[in-house]
Amino acid sequence: MTSSPQIHEGILEPGVVKVHRGKRRLIEFTHSSTKATLLMVFAALAAFAIENTPALPYFNEFWQSVHLEFSVGSFHANISLEHFINDFLMALFFLMVGLEIKHEMRAGELTEPRKAVLPIVAAAGGALLPALIYLAVNFGGQYAGGWGVPMANDIAFCLGLLALLGRRVPSGLRAYLSTLTIADDMIAIGVIALFYTSDLSLPWLIAALAAFALLIVFNRCHIYDLLPYLAVGFVLWVCMLFSGVHATLAGVMLALAVPARSEIKLDRVGGWFAHRARTAENRYDPGEPDVAQREYLREVYSIRRVSHASIPPTIRLEKRLHTFVYFFVLPLFAFSNAGVVLGGMSFTQIVTSPVAIGVFLGLLVGKPLGIFLSTWVTVKLGVSQLPKGVQWGHIAGVSALGGVGFTMAIFVTNLSFADPQIAAIAKTAILAASIVAGAIGFLILRHEALNAERDA
Repeated sequence: MTSSPQIHEGILEPGVVKVHRGKRRLIEFTHSSTKATLLMVFAALAAFAIENTPALPYFNEFWQSVHLEFSVGSFHANISLEHFINDFLMALFFLMVGLEIKHEMRAGELTEPRKAVLPIVAAAGGALLPALIYLAVNFGGQYAGGWGVPMANDIAFCLGLLALLGRRVPSGLRAYLSTLTIADDMIAIGVIALFYTSDLSLPWLIAALAAFALLIVFNRCHIYDLLPYLAVGFVLWVCMLFSGVHATLAGVMLALAVPARSEIKLDRVGGWFAHRARTAENRYDPGEPDVAQREYLREVYSIRRVSHASIPPTIRLEKRLHTFVYFFVLPLFAFSNAGVVLGGMSFTQIVTSPVAIGVFLGLLVGKPLGIFLSTWVTVKLGVSQLPKGVQWGHIAGVSALGGVGFTMAIFVTNLSFADPQIAAIAKTAILAASIVAGAIGFLILRHEALNAERDA
């Protein structure tokens, strides 16, 4: 997450400078991976604290009793606040994930097969081994279907923890981890679509595919305004909601349809801007108030329209969603889903549960081991090579960070277990494994960074 370019204070009116500095600090705050991570941790801890106090009945009742209703013609839907968060707001998170996937495929590491193969294979190994460990522990058991829980890691947490080390980690390691988490999310999305779908409704699924086809037509017809995509995207979400396929996947489908290219020839826009800027300067009348500068403002509006059109729709959409998703949606999801009720369960009951053991070992052992071994085999076979400046100690640290499941693991837990007590046991294991894996990964990477500084 990087902050947006700022307006140079030299062109601002004196009275506006303080306001501008406040906006700049707010932008820097809301574009910090570390702060977004800390906010989610705080939300999860707050939920955990509340759910183990006498306030629990009121807390649960709030999420279930508050309902949201909407109608489209004769169609009417009524969903609880909890389902609104998990099915609609999290679709916006999946939309962000889809936009990040598309960016990596168009301009990131996924565009170069030789560079992309290493993190992709690592992600595959990091998804397969945890699932196998969970199945080995729960083989033939009632809750064997929870194998998808330890498969996915948390992109925000992983990048947030890495950001704590600042520039002390190689840039190639950031690219490796970013691509790995994106590939990991792609695998998780496929698993959710294929294995966590129930009561499939063919008419609603056909309607969803028709809406997606319309979005593709918009793309092929070079429609660059976001409003048509968002309107049809909402229809797609409604169709997915009632199709039996999880509604959040509508966010990924929408992201894949939004154009990732500019409608302006960027190689020519610089000269056009320079010409328009000179024209605007010539039409400025120092003797007139700002609101009377009609000719000047007409030129400025023309520059503004071309500037807006120069930015690809995917980038515009990501900018609009970023703060809302990372500083509202994900903390709200953590607050409403991460809490676990320990009352009525003994410590022995939790730690001896096959679900807890499978999830904990899957995340803390299977995930790091799968990532590291897949990377090692790929490099030793000569298929790919480590990024520049990256050592095996760095890979070990990033592999450990892969055990931070949190958001995606909790999301799959909600799909896997109908029994609230089993879901609570799984979430306890997720939180415990994520904390330990995050700490181990951070300490390994910090050790590597300090060694590099001593050797420099």
